[in-house]
Amino acid sequence: MNEKQLTTDARGHQLTNINVWTPDSQWLVYDVRPHGGSFTGSTIERVNVKTGETEVLYRAGENAHVGVVTVSPVQPARYAFIHGPENPDARWQYDFHHRRGVIVSEPQRAQAVTLDAMDITAPFTPGALRGGTHVHVFSPDGSRLSFTYNDHVLHELNPALDLRNVGVALSGHPVMPPKHHPREYDGSHFSVLVSETTSHPRPGSDDINRAYEEGWIGLEGYVKTGGSRQRWALAFIGDTLSASGEKHPEIFVVDLPEDDADYLKAGGKPLQGTPDTLPAPPSGVKQRRITFTEKGVAAQPRHWLRSSPDGSQIAFLMKDEKDVVQFWSVSPNGGKPVQISHSASGIQSAFSWSPDGKSVVLVCDNSVMRLDVESGEMLRLTGRTEIAPCADAVVYSPDGSQIAFMRQVGEFAQIFVTASR
Repeated sequence: MNEKQLTTDARGHQLTNINVWTPDSQWLVYDVRPHGGSFTGSTIERVNVKTGETEVLYRAGENAHVGVVTVSPVQPARYAFIHGPENPDARWQYDFHHRRGVIVSEPQRAQAVTLDAMDITAPFTPGALRGGTHVHVFSPDGSRLSFTYNDHVLHELNPALDLRNVGVALSGHPVMPPKHHPREYDGSHFSVLVSETTSHPRPGSDDINRAYEEGWIGLEGYVKTGGSRQRWALAFIGDTLSASGEKHPEIFVVDLPEDDADYLKAGGKPLQGTPDTLPAPPSGVKQRRITFTEKGVAAQPRHWLRSSPDGSQIAFLMKDEKDVVQFWSVSPNGGKPVQISHSASGIQSAFSWSPDGKSVVLVCDNSVMRLDVESGEMLRLTGRTEIAPCADAVVYSPDGSQIAFMRQVGEFAQIFVTASR
């Protein structure tokens, strides 16, 4: 069927699960994994979907590694990605709590600007973080980014206290902490955590010990039950404990401030955290649980919550009554989840929405498929193969005409595209 292989060189090529296309739908951005799945690449690159031309957008130095790149949805293109520590040593190597976000912008690309400031020396600085950020995703207007986070300070105190959380980085508010440690640095954005976790969730409660796989809700937020619009919100998966004490992933939403100044105001706990507590959400930010399912959100395949463009549906994967993984959606206002797919073989990958909100693309039955979200019908876009396309990323282009995905070709993952119809 109509698919095109874009990369062929003997390296692993990794697409992120969202925002991998430049806004003009002409280029795909990726990182390079020389040794398969290990995070050992030193370049961020892009490939032209028409010509196959490749360009290096950024090359790391001083033995640092880079990866997991996304693009701003508006021009001029900006590329956000993970940057590992320069000159890593025995005490400070790449890890969940030892990495940062950086942004490279068109047209210069010469310098990677650090996104999230680092301050690991008490007293800490509001707007700076004390650890590592991951999967930096621009909001639909490009004004802020979401990320997941792990904390160096608490990891040093007790690794069990270093819980995965979700945060937001706000542009226009640079942070310059005092530098008392050689690994501390400034950031171009004001960064805060917006989720709340606890190392000891109460069984049967809404407490969570992990927040992850987040997604922005709507191009312009969503409409609340009463008819007002919530401009900024994130959905994420939170790990609760069932009444019997078993992990039970559910969907949570945090409504975020509309006024940028409110991100700078502390709530009941310090934005910057303390030596024995995590950074806390800004004033007025409160998470709420919106699903109460029997089976919980599917752990495999790994996927990220993705909202329809109008914000009315949060999509996720969950097993049906036959224990087959299906595509579901739920309103950000809560309510009963709706099963959309009814595949006999089950969904095999992460997914993305079409720009018009009428369909999603994903892997099912070892093919890239387009799922009509109203009818539940699936259309096969690539031929069925013995080995399924890679599960990490199946991403619509901004103009809706193409789908980017990966296949394992021999030892390495390569980038492919196919038409959406």
